[in-house]
Amino acid sequence: KNHDLEEPSGPPEGCCGLGKSKQPNRFFKPNAIKTNKYTPLFFIPMNLYEQFHRLANVYFVGLAILNFIPVVNAFQPEVALIPICVIMFLTALKDGWEDFRRYQSDKKLNNMPCLIYSRYLTRSLFYDVERWKDVRVGDFVKVVCNETVPADLLLLHTSDPNNVCHIETSNLDGETNLKQRNLNVKRFLTFSRNREKPDKEKTGAGIESLLLRGCTVRNTEHAIGFVVYAGHETKSMLNNNGPRYKRSKLERRLNVDVFFCVLLLFIMCLIGSLGHYLWLKNLSDVPSFLVSDSKGHLDSPSLSSFYMFFTMIILLQILIPISLYVSVELVKIGQIFFILTDVDLYDEETDSRVQCRSLNITEDLGQIEYIFSDKTGTLTENKMVFRRCSIMGKDYPHKENVIAFLHHQETQVIPDEKLLQQISRSERSSSGISDPYMDFFLALAICNSVVVSMATTQRQRVSSPLHSQKTNNPLESLSVLAKRTGSFWKVFDSPKQNGSSTSAHKRSDDANGVQPRALDPMTLSARPAAASGDVCYEAESPDEAALVYAAKTYGFTLLARTPNSVTVRVPSGEELVFEVLDTLAFDSNRKRMSVLVRHPITGEYVLYTKGADYAIMELLGTPYAGDGQQKKIAADTQYHLDCYAKDGLRTLCITKKIVSSREYQSWLADRKKALAAIDGREELMMASAVQLETELTMLGATGIEDRLQESVPDTITALREAGIKVWVLTGDKPETALNIGYACRLLEEGDLVTCVSILDCTLEEVRRYHEDPRNVDTTQKISLMIDGDTLAIALSPDLQDRFLELAKRCRSVLCCRVTPLQKSRVVKLVRDKLKVMTLAVGDGANDVNMIQVADVGIGISGQEGMQAVMASDFAITRFKHLKKLLLVHGHWCHTRLANMIIYFFYKNAAYVNLLFWYQFYCGFSGTAMIDYWLMIFFNLFFTSTPPIMFGIMDKDVSAEMLMGVPELYRTGQGSGEYNFRTFWISMLDAFYQSLVCFFVPYLAYQGSDVDIFTFGTPLNTSSLFIILLHLGIEIKSWTVVHWIIMLGSVALYFIVTLAYSAICVTCNPPSNPYWILQNQMADPMFYLICIISTVVALLPR
Repeated sequence: KNHDLEEPSGPPEGCCGLGKSKQPNRFFKPNAIKTNKYTPLFFIPMNLYEQFHRLANVYFVGLAILNFIPVVNAFQPEVALIPICVIMFLTALKDGWEDFRRYQSDKKLNNMPCLIYSRYLTRSLFYDVERWKDVRVGDFVKVVCNETVPADLLLLHTSDPNNVCHIETSNLDGETNLKQRNLNVKRFLTFSRNREKPDKEKTGAGIESLLLRGCTVRNTEHAIGFVVYAGHETKSMLNNNGPRYKRSKLERRLNVDVFFCVLLLFIMCLIGSLGHYLWLKNLSDVPSFLVSDSKGHLDSPSLSSFYMFFTMIILLQILIPISLYVSVELVKIGQIFFILTDVDLYDEETDSRVQCRSLNITEDLGQIEYIFSDKTGTLTENKMVFRRCSIMGKDYPHKENVIAFLHHQETQVIPDEKLLQQISRSERSSSGISDPYMDFFLALAICNSVVVSMATTQRQRVSSPLHSQKTNNPLESLSVLAKRTGSFWKVFDSPKQNGSSTSAHKRSDDANGVQPRALDPMTLSARPAAASGDVCYEAESPDEAALVYAAKTYGFTLLARTPNSVTVRVPSGEELVFEVLDTLAFDSNRKRMSVLVRHPITGEYVLYTKGADYAIMELLGTPYAGDGQQKKIAADTQYHLDCYAKDGLRTLCITKKIVSSREYQSWLADRKKALAAIDGREELMMASAVQLETELTMLGATGIEDRLQESVPDTITALREAGIKVWVLTGDKPETALNIGYACRLLEEGDLVTCVSILDCTLEEVRRYHEDPRNVDTTQKISLMIDGDTLAIALSPDLQDRFLELAKRCRSVLCCRVTPLQKSRVVKLVRDKLKVMTLAVGDGANDVNMIQVADVGIGISGQEGMQAVMASDFAITRFKHLKKLLLVHGHWCHTRLANMIIYFFYKNAAYVNLLFWYQFYCGFSGTAMIDYWLMIFFNLFFTSTPPIMFGIMDKDVSAEMLMGVPELYRTGQGSGEYNFRTFWISMLDAFYQSLVCFFVPYLAYQGSDVDIFTFGTPLNTSSLFIILLHLGIEIKSWTVVHWIIMLGSVALYFIVTLAYSAICVTCNPPSNPYWILQNQMADPMFYLICIISTVVALLPR
């Protein structure tokens, strides 16, 4: 039986033969998912509830309802509802469309086919084709090659004879390299006939035995698993918390200014209320236009003034810009469109462009003050080339490898002649089996997680009989749907970038979307790959691939890997099959990886370990020959490691340990307990690994070179000229970090580089440097380098302030040997303590925390999968793209949006003040001299499009100038162009222009008998010209689009107003706007008023 499923031989019995209503697993949550919020029946009430979470909507709806109260209404109640109804209707359409897309995606996913075990079927076909939503906890699910796993499954069986299932997790983390899942629960369940018999021995199962929902089975004919979590309880759904919402700095400032507008409105309404009270008090008798109630009584002046306060709020409500938030969203959409279509941000090598994954914070790109960058894969290519090695204390420089490095040939290693000769001698010697040179390269070939495949085998696409439709994940479904909706939604479609792999061959995507073909499971496991062709390696990191290719160059070729064995061909041509007893995977605490194998010739238990030098050196023990020799080897190797680091190479130590049979049996018992543990499993696994990794024997060290990306030095120089401080946070050795710092011009030859060991002494030294009269008014030339251990102390609460004071006095900071958690803590400390705008950029999973903590997170789609990209706000392919993204697009986005918001406040204040000044001449009665419909049209149609166009297309400085003079970026840093001063200057300007616009027509018609609308029409027309020409002055770069929209707004005003005056006779009783504008346009006074008002109002500008 051996943990295989047997075919049923008897009649249906047990719970599997029961109906759905009687099955015991019916109490578990179903596998169906629901990510949409609304239902057709409750869409309107639920969406209204969501929209009323915005205080602005509550405010305007409250005013509209208030207008229905006769004693306080300012104009027709129905008219007051129009603006807020239009805004809420458009928002509801957007929300409904987005929710409908989520519903369609959920429906497609829930109805995808899968195979579920059923006892009702015949012997030859006992897996029924069901839908994903029918899967329940406890079901046995069969997943065939290239199928997506429908739920979290505990692996019970695979078609692979070595009990391996290969999966691809690109739907979860973007990584396209294959990962192995092993069947290590052989005794967990035993199947005999139709009954399950649990073994009394307890066995634990970890992630290595789980197939997570969303993964895709690759290169394995089929796998069978037991559903442990379904639906919203699966790991992928629990981790799916929806989009993260970040509020931009400008948006936070906007909310403050809205509060100031509310305060200003309150003051204006209070003045109107008091004015109405004084006006009523000063009346000698009751005028005929004051109508009493049904009982013949008039309200007292105090009560009337109280009612008038609310009437004034209704009349002057547009001081709060109702359409501002919608306009800001439209502007950001336009800005993102221009970022996405920038050819300079397109990478031809990977055929990918910049991705904008966050709509809210485009303007923050123009206010960055601190950049925190990873090194490997961010500043460098993360394409590793084996450059040097040290074996038994002797250095082998591999000088010829520079050629391969320069020609981008990462997989080619030119061997060192002396090392080749040494290996040849070791092979001929009688002790070659245990020779340290042989062991060194065996360790390189064995101690890794590289998956072996054929160079001729690809993940090809063929049709699958089971699938009648593409098995896209939700994100892919949404992308396809978005593309079909038109070019507008295409702005939001972020193309999925396949992370590069060390494999030379990738999946070929067929245009018809047919399914991949299953490969022979022997391809990646038992059958040696070299039997029918060259080998190809798929590694989780480029470092591992570089080491495996180096071993292959010297004749130690990794041919096959299974969970239980590794096949290596040695230089003599003999194929050695090493039994893998256990793999102690790399983790951030141990900083090393070990593989325990049984040597096929000697039968010895051998532990091969590789890791960071500081984690390995303290574990060294008995040498090959005497303590003195081992001490010398360790010292020489350490010296070589330091030299490699100074040359900017990534270093690793390689060790070996012979484990006695007695020690192995003792350790195995502890290991089994750790594997079987339920509580504290991770701690026990860690302890068992540390227990074995002692008394290691030094074999040697490796140096791998990582190429610096193109234009990185120029980019960092430009960013620093723009006033941005650049910090590099890396896990590399101090020497390596220092070398890269000089190479990318983060550090310069004349810099005083301070390595922190004692914080107070270093801070005092830096203070003295700045207080030196010779250094006054000079550029800071101090750079700080700090390692992880010192940084952990510096981040303690009592030392944070001193550390920040020291860092602020330095031009650049280089943190080495830092952990992912320390990266995020540094970013959070600088962001919160210094109150500055921060940006974090990285390419790997270890940068995710840092990216999410920063105000702006940027992911680089490189060699380490797509986890950083998926967690980021923006994604780029090269570090050099950061220069234009910040200096050009960041500056434009901030300047455009800041100026548009200021203009919006000015526009509303200037128009509403016309109504306020009129109250001084109408007894503060809440009367308007402009028709209510035209007032609504003024903000909704006549003056709404020009500021949106201004926010999308204006360019205060050309792109060439911004790139050539990075100092221009400094205008957006700190408070930027939108601040307390600019806001109140624009509000004062609005008050001045409204005074001119009101009193020029007032003085012109003073003493005449013109009616109220004849007075209001030239005033309304003048205000349109003033507001649009004010914007024309603000526009820095005119295009055809600007002219069309500006002239179109004026034309629309006259067309609509003329039509309204001709058609609408009693639209707003008892007033009559009939033929008002037509009569005005026949009067020369109308044109004279418009010209004088516009010129005088805009004269200060």
